[in-house]
Amino acid sequence: MEDWFKQFVILWSVIDPIGTIPVFLAATASFTQPALARKVALKAVLIAAVVLLFFVVAGEYLLDEMGIPLEAFQIAGGLVLFLFALTMIFGESKPDEEMGMIEKGLHSAVYPLAIPSIASPGAMMAAVLLTDNNRFSIMHQVITTGVMLSVLLITFILMLLATHIQKIIGVAGASVISRVMGLILAAVAVNSVLTGVELYFGLETAVSSSSALNGL
Repeated sequence: MEDWFKQFVILWSVIDPIGTIPVFLAATASFTQPALARKVALKAVLIAAVVLLFFVVAGEYLLDEMGIPLEAFQIAGGLVLFLFALTMIFGESKPDEEMGMIEKGLHSAVYPLAIPSIASPGAMMAAVLLTDNNRFSIMHQVITTGVMLSVLLITFILMLLATHIQKIIGVAGASVISRVMGLILAAVAVNSVLTGVELYFGLETAVSSSSALNGL
């Protein structure tokens, strides 16, 4: 249960359903019929699900074809996630940045709602790292995929309730939550880099061997 909760927190951080609410409201502000807004929400979540499932299924295969060790990808992915987390903490918050895209006339369920608001670069990276064939069994990967889809389902539900939630937390509240998620994501990213370095250079095995010799 601890592993599933950890994965849920990671996926929640990179997808950031709360931060998507102001973006969704801005994208559908001109809609007079609630049914149209619901249609946009459904389309955005479905597109994001397809994109993330692609990375779950084919992400590692593409790395293998290019001859890139997963450990190297894990280190690079951790660095990218860390930079992504820094932008969440110190830069424009996710709601502010992506609402700016909409204000420039880029109205669409695909952009910026599905990509990069829901299926963010961090989410794509996490989808590959959390379903590593060398570290996780097929059953584990299926459950991880289920956790990811559950976060997307929550994102869809929150978009349907966006008007009510916005009245409670406001844009400032969404910005604060986004920055807190960025801090959590930064810690996860650092851990990913350290684990990748250990695996790539065999430090974990070396430490274990040294401990065993000391025990003798």
